[in-house]
Amino acid sequence: MMLICRIEQLIQNSGFRKNYIAERLGISVRQLRKYEKQESLIPIDKAYLLAKMLNIKVDDLYEMAEDRKNETKL
Repeated sequence: MMLICRIEQLIQNSGFRKNYIAERLGISVRQLRKYEKQESLIPIDKAYLLAKMLNIKVDDLYEMAEDRKNETKL
């Protein structure tokens, strides 16, 4: 079972600029990119802030790889 990060896609869909989001989260754009590329996991406090900004649930930031497989079978 593997997690797939949806942060980059969700930010693009939101229309917010990455530097604006990074500033609101109190991180650098470079750190935000690490979260997007799964080089680093986003801390839960930052995940809640990001989810609130994007008007989504925290669990929408990632999806299980298994979930994708099941969708293609339906």
